[in-house]
Amino acid sequence: MFNYYMKINNYRIKKSINILKNDGCIGIPTETVYGLAGNAYSDIAIMKIYKLKKRPKNNPLIVHYYDLKLLKNDCYIDDNFKKLFKKFCPGPITFVLKLKKRSLISKNVTHSKKTLAVRFPKKRVTRSLLKSIKFPLAAPSANVSNSVSPVTKNDVIDEFGKKIKYILDGGRSEIGLESTIIDLTNKPKIVRLGGLDITEISKILKKNISYFPKSKNKYPGQSNLHYSPGIPVSLNVKNPRKNSAYILINKKKKNNKNYFYLTKKRDLNEAGKNLYKILRLIKKKKYKLIEVENIPNYGLGKTINDRLKKASYK
Repeated sequence: MFNYYMKINNYRIKKSINILKNDGCIGIPTETVYGLAGNAYSDIAIMKIYKLKKRPKNNPLIVHYYDLKLLKNDCYIDDNFKKLFKKFCPGPITFVLKLKKRSLISKNVTHSKKTLAVRFPKKRVTRSLLKSIKFPLAAPSANVSNSVSPVTKNDVIDEFGKKIKYILDGGRSEIGLESTIIDLTNKPKIVRLGGLDITEISKILKKNISYFPKSKNKYPGQSNLHYSPGIPVSLNVKNPRKNSAYILINKKKKNNKNYFYLTKKRDLNEAGKNLYKILRLIKKKKYKLIEVENIPNYGLGKTINDRLKKASYK
């Protein structure tokens, strides 16, 4: 049985490599969400990503690496990076670093900026893929810009159908929320909330790290409207309307077909994992309005509230 799955995985990896080497794009799984991946050194591949996602070209991409070997060719790293890398990588954290002049990263990835957002995904099959190629992968979330991020292979199919040649299936994303982004090009600052709690980062750096939701520099995930199911969303609702989809984290005594639980036990990790799944389900059921009860604003609750706030932007 083990040898059978090894053969299946080898076939999937080889197929992925063949497409990527020829400037194609594929769907890849990560522990956060699924990504739309292409060779980060190829102008052609990167432009395909922007076109498929209908993404503004001034919105830079996150580049995924297997380890530090290739990264050191592209970026400068410092002690803060080394501390966080040692503790959290591979995992749901993205670093904004200074780009080296000799870097081969396509200028389309960075919008000709002198910084690069990088991360090291944890999914085993994606790490196997990254280990097998000689270039990093630019991989924003595998969805049309501003829509709900995908957490399964089927979600990616819903987004793109047959427009992408292959999706490397790695099962459901374990965290279900995008990576936390920290800018290390100057004084460390969080520029996107994500699957890693800021307090954990502060502990490692032994200093309070602030969150800057808006910045002169453009970072992934900072547009006002983002992560949207395309349905009006109202937050902090105690008494939902009769025909709205009501998202909850506290179990109610009465059952209601319009209730959608992120968790029934106030488990914010479980709530984060289920958020995009629930938003997609509500959209498929053709509800016209989403209402959300109050979500605690601590831990991953901050990230969930951030995503819902952007989904509700008008």
